[in-house]
Amino acid sequence: MAQAVKKIPTALQGLQDIIAILGIDELSERTRFTVARAARFRSFLSQPFHVAEAISTGIAGKYVKIADTVRSLQGILEGKYDDVPEQAFHMQGSIEDVLWQPPSRR
Repeated sequence: MAQAVKKIPTALQGLQDIIAILGIDELSERTRFTVARAARFRSFLSQPFHVAEAISTGIAGKYVKIADTVRSLQGILEGKYDDVPEQAFHMQGSIEDVLWQPPSRR
């Protein structure tokens, strides 16, 4: 899992360059899914940390166990949450926080 996590930013950056030149419609369906999953992954890693609460975000920090974070990231990479919009992952603690949002956020 750690190796897969390390590859995401590099892969996404390379794909963003291609998308900027050719457009996302020119990518294969599989690659479009990869881009979407990487974007969800990146948004999910914006978890609200206690240290950032008072300094920059104003959003209450959340404690998330490492095992819950790994389980959530693995589900994102496996495509279990492909039906959930990217913005629903932003500033959430665990995948359960993502899934239990009001419909307006999802």
